Amino acid sequence: MRYDLVIFDNDGVLVDSEPISNTILADYLTELGHPTTYEESLRDYMGAAVHRVHDLVAERSGQRLPDDFDEKYHERVFAAFQRELKPVAGVDEVLGKLTAEGVPYCVASSGSHERIEVGHHKTGLSEWFEEEWIFSSQDVGKGKPAPDLFLYAAQNMGVAPERCVVIEDSPLGVQAARAAGMDVYGFTAMTPQDRLVGATACFADMGQLMELLA
Repeated sequence: MRYDLVIFDNDGVLVDSEPISNTILADYLTELGHPTTYEESLRDYMGAAVHRVHDLVAERSGQRLPDDFDEKYHERVFAAFQRELKPVAGVDEVLGKLTAEGVPYCVASSGSHERIEVGHHKTGLSEWFEEEWIFSSQDVGKGKPAPDLFLYAAQNMGVAPERCVVIEDSPLGVQAARAAGMDVYGFTAMTPQDRLVGATACFADMGQLMELLA
């Protein structure tokens, strides 16, 4: 193993949540008078903390989203998670192999702690993560592409940034990992490789990840 810590993004890497959440986000923004397609939601918001939605809407329209936007959006997302959410195919095997080899890992997500918890409970991934291995942009106040979240995770796990590798599926996440001085492997199941500029390497199937890490 070339690394002392593997840092996983959550949405789209551990749980297959991006199609669900971006469909809901696009529909909700359109409902509020800010027409947004699913493709535009993926392009603009995938991998970002929810404050980016507020910032871009205000920048483009000069209008503020309702004060209860976050609450209502998450209500819709969590309800859909309970109906539809699944783990990313092959991720259980990856986590099992890392555990068997004694390789430390954690999750660092733009999503809230509640979102991570709901998703992991629904998909059964909670058995793989101790509470102290879960980090959210809530913990640092600044989401990706800023490096703060990844640096915070590394610090709390006791590993130097240059000994970490990040597993990401969004351009914002790749930028954040590179800014943190970490290698980053881009997961291309949803995002074309040419959009993950700066990734150390890319892979399309979780079965390939352990070979990259070896």
